[in-house]
Amino acid sequence: MVTSTELLEKYLREQKVDETQDTLRLGEVAYLRMYDALRNLDLEPGTPLPETRLSTLLGISRTPVREALQQLAADGLIQFVNGRAVTVSPRSAQELFDALRVRELLEPEVVRLNATTLAKEQLDRLQHLTKEMEQAANQGDRPAWSRADREWHEIMCSACPNQLLGQMVLQARNRMYHKGSDDYVVDQYLIDGTHEHRLIVEAIAAHDGGEAEKLMLDHLTQARENMFRRLNRL
Repeated sequence: MVTSTELLEKYLREQKVDETQDTLRLGEVAYLRMYDALRNLDLEPGTPLPETRLSTLLGISRTPVREALQQLAADGLIQFVNGRAVTVSPRSAQELFDALRVRELLEPEVVRLNATTLAKEQLDRLQHLTKEMEQAANQGDRPAWSRADREWHEIMCSACPNQLLGQMVLQARNRMYHKGSDDYVVDQYLIDGTHEHRLIVEAIAAHDGGEAEKLMLDHLTQARENMFRRLNRL
């Protein structure tokens, strides 16, 4: 069986470097490549991320890699153990509920703002992703649903005219998801949750910020109830 470490190394070796990254600092390049890997591979919590090995795989010196790891730790995707060793972050129940509470306070405002500022291409992409989620939910394809759901929320946060607000929501969301986090989600939640996403997109398309705000809060309330049910099954 391929280990999480082997999976990460293979991904970083095969990943194509975006030519637009030529204008970025090396620390930013390292951050973007590691962020992409961590969000797409769903590595096991506790997977080691040795700085020296990452430096070799990325072809970037250790100082920029260390800078990238510090940012990823601030994002909640990794953790420093005893101040030195780096691993993929685990998630305690308290951490999950703390992150969700932050989202409940901030994410409704994100969609309210987006209702008046979202670009057409961003709205089109959200509508397309919602269709992908519907198809995946109906087929019981959890990985495909999770990928579309993740991009949906990332677009919503990156589009927010208050960039700090969007970043804070995305950081809180990053702290909630890891490998296996959807294993105990019932199939019906995927269907119901997707419908909630569609209603939010429709409210944004209608430029109804108040309705979008309310619908997002309702969506996060359902996410909280689902989390309670999921943790009770563990």
